[in-house]
Amino acid sequence: MSVIVTDGGFGPDLSGGVFVPFELSKAGDTALHLSPDTDPAHLPAIAARAEALRIGFPSFADGRGFTLARRLRLLGFAGLLRAQGHVIADQYAMARRAGFDEVEIGDDLARRQPEEHWLARAAWRAHDYQSRLRARAL
Repeated sequence: MSVIVTDGGFGPDLSGGVFVPFELSKAGDTALHLSPDTDPAHLPAIAARAEALRIGFPSFADGRGFTLARRLRLLGFAGLLRAQGHVIADQYAMARRAGFDEVEIGDDLARRQPEEHWLARAAWRAHDYQSRLRARAL
């Protein structure tokens, strides 16, 4: 099982849970799973055809998924963007700033880092130093 983390805390998976690995996908597949080593050259085509994307995080120390998410949002991807795997509560604000809508974690991580740990980082916009710097510059 897995737990979906949003700004509202833990919740159910409303996506239907069927993400096809990009490498195995066909033209009609709109919910895709991307590995962190997905070639960025494929991102424009992925952003144009997908409705929902899940990017895997094999390790909390592997930040390539954050880069993919940011690039997808800059390309105009407006669908559901989910981080999946070894994302820890301390990385939640970074995931949201990169463009992720939600994070999918395993039950074991949810037990080690309960909902209150994630909710403590849910006010990620309030701690955005770039916005504070821009406001001071005006």
